[in-house]
Amino acid sequence: MAGVQVSNVSRSFGAHKALDDVSIDFADGGFYALLGPSGSGKTTLLRQIAGFDFPDTGRIAIGGESVEHVPVEKRRIGMVFQNYALFPNMSIAHNIAFGLSVRGEAKATIATEVQRALDLVQLGKLGERRPHQLSGGQRQRVALARAIVTKPRVLLLDEPLGALDKALRVDMQIELKRIQREIGITTIFVTHDQEEALTMSDRIGILRDGRLVQEGPPEEIYDRPKSEFAATFLGDANIFRGDATGNGIRLPDGTAIAAGVGDRLAAGTKASCAVRPERIRIATDAGASSGNANTLKGQVSKRIFAGNNSTYFVERAGQTLKVIVQNTGIDRLAEGQDVMLSWSPESTVLIAAS
Repeated sequence: MAGVQVSNVSRSFGAHKALDDVSIDFADGGFYALLGPSGSGKTTLLRQIAGFDFPDTGRIAIGGESVEHVPVEKRRIGMVFQNYALFPNMSIAHNIAFGLSVRGEAKATIATEVQRALDLVQLGKLGERRPHQLSGGQRQRVALARAIVTKPRVLLLDEPLGALDKALRVDMQIELKRIQREIGITTIFVTHDQEEALTMSDRIGILRDGRLVQEGPPEEIYDRPKSEFAATFLGDANIFRGDATGNGIRLPDGTAIAAGVGDRLAAGTKASCAVRPERIRIATDAGASSGNANTLKGQVSKRIFAGNNSTYFVERAGQTLKVIVQNTGIDRLAEGQDVMLSWSPESTVLIAAS
């Protein structure tokens, strides 16, 4: 196994800069997510690591060895694609054995390693079946077994669960995490699914327009976003904009919002605050703020029921705010009802204007 170091990598296609001076370390044995909108550069970065493409400038190292000009077949990379890319005319066992066969391994070794890979992905008795005889989740496990049977140094996953329905995706998230932990391989996966990135990864890198916006543990990025983009892309956030006061911001109408998270900014400079919808309390009376420093009056414009929770849209000073509350059987708030919103400074992240 090995770690991956990406240092100041840039890659352009004509006038389009797909990667712009990106640096990120993937430590040995970690499970990392690359997250970003379409065109952000996440798949381009994965292709650079795999060796399907090469950087214009910068350095890529695997296990401390520079590989930015090493072809893909010599990098010892395992890769799983969204469409599985299985050979339909081969049995599952032969699909998994393909890489070992190309490498010229002995038949006995191949049989042993294929069975071990099948057992690892819990398909031990299905080796003689063809891909069309398996479910989507089983085919994804075959693709994973084929990728790891050659004992690669790094495993790359490009939207690996994108073709699965929601329930199956959740099951496969658990399986992928289990398998990765069991073999201890450095794993980097590209996804557009924010919840998937939060639940599966040890660390997340958010890309935008070819640049790395923020990188770190999921909890840190979620609780301490460094930009409005990071706050609104990973999860949902209410954004307030105004002038810094030293311990928060003052809105254009004079309302002060206290922030307990983020760098302190010089008073008077432009700044914003981010507040997660689930951190806000909503009530019908002003006395329900429970000592929270931040309070705003508003009016419910819409409620969306989602089973175990509801999202309230509250209008306030020309801005629509989101509040997520657990459904506990208490009487719901009606559209048009006046409400009081409250939350603590510790739930408020101060962000410098970009």
